[in-house]
Order: sequence, then structure tokens, then C-alpha cells
Amino acid sequence: MREQFLNFLGIALRAGKIIGGTDLTIKGIRDKSVKLVIMASDCSERTKKTLNDKTSYYEVPIIDVFSSDELKKSIGKDRKVMGITDLGIARRLKEIMQN
Repeated sequence: MREQFLNFLGIALRAGKIIGGTDLTIKGIRDKSVKLVIMASDCSERTKKTLNDKTSYYEVPIIDVFSSDELKKSIGKDRKVMGITDLGIARRLKEIMQN
């Protein structure tokens, strides 16, 4: 399940459906372009609180079970926070996590 999720994340990046970084992701949450937030489990407490508050207010699902190393290996970039902008890809990633 974890491997499948990370592989699909790489596909989403190549498709151009990921925005990276805390500020861009929060902006995307606010303007409703982000459909799913992926946050590294080893983010700072301040970042975790900020993103959890934003995602719960705007009702955007969040996945925070992967380390920053796992995320880095899957997309080839050092990102601790990213937003998925495509609804179909977001749905598929959530399905993979539920299996």
C-alpha cells in the first residue's frame, strides 16, 4: 500500500498535478484548488497545526503518515508539504490509503 501510494505520487508529479511547499499549499486550500494535502510526518509542530487548522476549516483531506525521506524519494524533490490539485488523482490516493 505504501509503495503503491508513493509510486502514484510520482505519477501525479509528472502529470503536473502537485504544488509543493507550505505557502503554496495553504494558498491552494484557500482558493479551493487543492483537493488533498500530503504532509510529512516529521514536519514541525507549527506547520502541522497550521495545516491541520486550514484543512479542517476548508474540509480538505490530509494524509500525514509518510516521512519526508519517503516523500522525497517518490517525487525526487525535498518537499514536506504538497497539495494535489486534481480531484481524480486525490480520490485515487485516498483509495490507496484506505486499502
